Amino acid sequence: QVQLVESGGGLVQPGGSLRLSCAASGLTAWDYRAIGWFRQAPGKEREGVSCISSSGDSTQFVDSVKGRFTISRDNNENTVYLQMNSLKPEDTAVYYCAARGPFRQGCPEQLTSALFTLWGQGTQVSVSS
Repeated sequence: QVQLVESGGGLVQPGGSLRLSCAASGLTAWDYRAIGWFRQAPGKEREGVSCISSSGDSTQFVDSVKGRFTISRDNNENTVYLQMNSLKPEDTAVYYCAARGPFRQGCPEQLTSALFTLWGQGTQVSVSS
């Protein structure tokens, strides 16, 4: 079964940190796909947060998380990580990872949901005191 599974979400106080993981199984050409992270807060549209190229040497972040979030990948483990530091209440959302199609190795200029073909089920991140 082809799937992406996110983990690592939870409740954290403002200023705290979380590391999300996105593990792929049954997915062909993992090493040749860019992977993105998106989030959706209640009542809001899904927003692209970050993306990492297939090799890991190119990354991209939405302005609101620059300097606070980092993204990395371990192609031996078919896993992508999103390290989130200095979390704010406005980071509260369901976070999804998504894979681009086979051999779509780079991140798109704009993180548009339609450019990613396989999605995980999401993990909840709540930032509150």
